[in-house]
Amino acid sequence: MQEAVRDLAARVRDRRRALSLTQQDLADLAGVSERFVRFVEQGKASVRLDALAAVLDALGFELAVVARSGGTETRVTAGGHAP
Repeated sequence: MQEAVRDLAARVRDRRRALSLTQQDLADLAGVSERFVRFVEQGKASVRLDALAAVLDALGFELAVVARSGGTETRVTAGGHAP
């Protein structure tokens, strides 16, 4: 689990930088605080899922939960749950 959190944090940070956004820029786009963006990029364990989905959406990402067996997939976007 911790490896997945570190990977997510790195992907968010790398994408933000690739888009030439500051942490404050991303926070403004996602409607969250700059502190929250910093926590996401640090891989803090206590981030809120709805706010994380908003940050990912602002970067053009979506959060997907996939069964390890390769079964069904659930996607979460800034607007909430999507089939």
